[in-house]
Amino acid sequence: MHWNVIYNNFDYFLIGGYPRGPLGGLAMTVLLAVGGIFGAFWLGLGCGLLRISKKPLLRWPALIYIEIIRGIPLLMVVFWFYFLAPVLFGHTLPEAQSALIALIVFTSAYIAEIVRAGVQALPKGQMEAARGTGLSHFQAMTHVILPQALFNMIPSFVNQFVSLTKDTSLAFIIGVNELTKAATQVNNRTLTAPTEIFITIALLYFVICFCLTELSRWLEKHINRYQARTR
Repeated sequence: MHWNVIYNNFDYFLIGGYPRGPLGGLAMTVLLAVGGIFGAFWLGLGCGLLRISKKPLLRWPALIYIEIIRGIPLLMVVFWFYFLAPVLFGHTLPEAQSALIALIVFTSAYIAEIVRAGVQALPKGQMEAARGTGLSHFQAMTHVILPQALFNMIPSFVNQFVSLTKDTSLAFIIGVNELTKAATQVNNRTLTAPTEIFITIALLYFVICFCLTELSRWLEKHINRYQARTR
């Protein structure tokens, strides 16, 4: 076994060539994951609420967007933003930026469906009771419906965010120096320890996903305790 290869290149797995070269490795994977989670949540939340709107002009564009994106592989979305960006924007987007936008757009479609299902799973009487107190539809949604629905959505959100974190490895296809590409570069340079290298990468992905799962469990417990105190 050649575990000394892992030891000698572990800093490259973590931060790529930084500070002499661009930031990469695990740090780039985490940046893509965090940025993707943040952007996909808000975009997906907005699309999910539009998806259940009673106004066709709001509902149909959201529905078309969601169904189109969900019907296309993520790799194709990555290629779209990387190769079509010069046509749409008049200049080439950096590889990491293209990958981040693709992750946000792709994941937001699934988040939108989670939001739709979470809101529609609540009893209809919740909205009727909120409107009966004099709240507008928007106020009832933001102050009564969403706080309940979002709590129920936490497990589904975490599953989707864990999937997004693993999907960051596809950024390797367009040259982003994230964790998978860093491992491939080290493997091509050493040619002696592919098993050890990719076992290490798998463990690093597992650590990230495990931390996300534990964070969601902590958040659920914290919310449960808060709700118990306010009852």
